[in-house]
Amino acid sequence: MTHQTIFANARLILNDEVVTGSLVVTDGVISDIAQGTTVPKGAYDLDGDYLSPGLVELHTDNVERHLEPRPKVSWPFRAAILAHDRELAGAGITTVFDAIRVGSMVSDTGAGSPKYARQMTDEIMRVRTAGLLRISHHIHLRAEVCSETLIDELAEFSTEDRIGIVSLMDHTPGQRQFVDISKFETYIRGKRQYTDAQWDDYITFLYGLQARLGAKHEAATVAAAKRLGATLASHDDTTEDQVATSHSYGVRVAEFPTTAVAADACHANGIATIMGAPNLIRGGSHSGNVAASDLARMDRLDILSSDYVPAGLLMAAVQLGDIWGDLARGMRTVTATPSQAVGLTDRGTLAIGQRADIIRFAIQDQTPVLQETWSAGKRAS
Repeated sequence: MTHQTIFANARLILNDEVVTGSLVVTDGVISDIAQGTTVPKGAYDLDGDYLSPGLVELHTDNVERHLEPRPKVSWPFRAAILAHDRELAGAGITTVFDAIRVGSMVSDTGAGSPKYARQMTDEIMRVRTAGLLRISHHIHLRAEVCSETLIDELAEFSTEDRIGIVSLMDHTPGQRQFVDISKFETYIRGKRQYTDAQWDDYITFLYGLQARLGAKHEAATVAAAKRLGATLASHDDTTEDQVATSHSYGVRVAEFPTTAVAADACHANGIATIMGAPNLIRGGSHSGNVAASDLARMDRLDILSSDYVPAGLLMAAVQLGDIWGDLARGMRTVTATPSQAVGLTDRGTLAIGQRADIIRFAIQDQTPVLQETWSAGKRAS
């Protein structure tokens, strides 16, 4: 039996413009779009609110926050996934690439990051198969180069897991995100209790680990992305040389480049740049790196990620629309462009034949207020 919903009297955020009109969804797919303020009988009157494609999130650590709601407090995997799923739906995110760390610290150095990626991926697949998720979930493996177990953990995944993204990360202090080691110290010691002597030992341990395994882990990550058929992403590129290396590996998206120089190099090499919504909203990076707003004004920002604040994604996209004087362009950074970057051609735009991932929101005092979320035509929030 055909199920049809008509959304009328809405400000439709299309790929290149915002128009007043109506949109028809038939069996979870957009089947018609028309301009005008007419509200047909039986239609859902949006009373001038915005209707946009659902947001597409390529990198969020949010599920890890639910897994460990407080330091050293573990939460059941299924409960964490379901809470994460509902939070994202409530933020207007209809497609998410759940960022799951591969590469752990298993020695007794106090580094404290046990393996969990295989178990978490299995549980996400189980709840997805059971129909318990409100939005579309995909897997993003965050490969930590500065770790002890990366190669073995990558080997646990196959093409059957349908991994969407593999990202190269190296959080060795003194480079990339943490060129300023004091920022690294503030970040880590804010979560873990170290004496000064323990801190010195930890830094020495990390440098030794990177020197011993860094090159092997980087090569293994690139090979794993190819084997899994995943989009390869870089993380925290800082210099032109690092971007050149990323390009040579086949990187398609650069997550959070830390300098304008790196963003320029990404643009020159056809690599899409992802910046964090919290960076844009707060007016700068918490690590002291380049501001997302600066890259936006330089035309070097392609995609936004909520990173660690799901509700920030829509807010930042609207803020970008203000910076550029073009709401449709701002919204593309969280809809069409991320979809295209990972090869999802069935979503990200309000167009006939597209999956009906849709959000309704208003803007009050320059702040978006999300009203409703639909995933494949089904109410999710």
